[in-house]
Amino acid sequence: QVQLVDSGGGLVQAGGSLRLSCAASGRTFSAYTMGWFRQAPGKEREFVAGISWSGGDIYYRDAVKGRFTISRVNAKNTAYLQMNSLKPEGTAVYYCAAHKGLRVEVLAPWYIYWGQGTQVTVSP
Repeated sequence: QVQLVDSGGGLVQAGGSLRLSCAASGRTFSAYTMGWFRQAPGKEREFVAGISWSGGDIYYRDAVKGRFTISRVNAKNTAYLQMNSLKPEGTAVYYCAAHKGLRVEVLAPWYIYWGQGTQVTVSP
C-alpha cells in the first residue's frame, strides 16, 4: 500500500514556474514508477510526465517537453515536477500516481495509487 500526497500548486502568471511535490508513504516507494497527470475542467485526465523507479526511463507529453522536468529522490520517498514557462492552458488539477510496472505508462488505468491533486492556475 502506498499513499501519495501532492503539494506545490498555486496561482502563477504565464511564464512563471512552480514545483510540485508528491510525498509517498511506505517503504517501497523505489519499487514504483511514478507519473504526473492533469485534469482541466470539462476535460479528461491526461498524462503529463512519468519516471521509472530508477529514473532511467522518463517520458513527457509533447506539449510540456523542454519546459517541465520530472525527478524523484527515492531516499526521500518523493517525486517532483518542475514546471517552467507555464501557459494558461496548463491550468488544471495535477495528480501524481504510482504503478508497479518497470516502464512509464501514459494511460491512467495502469496507475493504482493516486494523490489527492493540487490545483495549478496560470493567469494570462
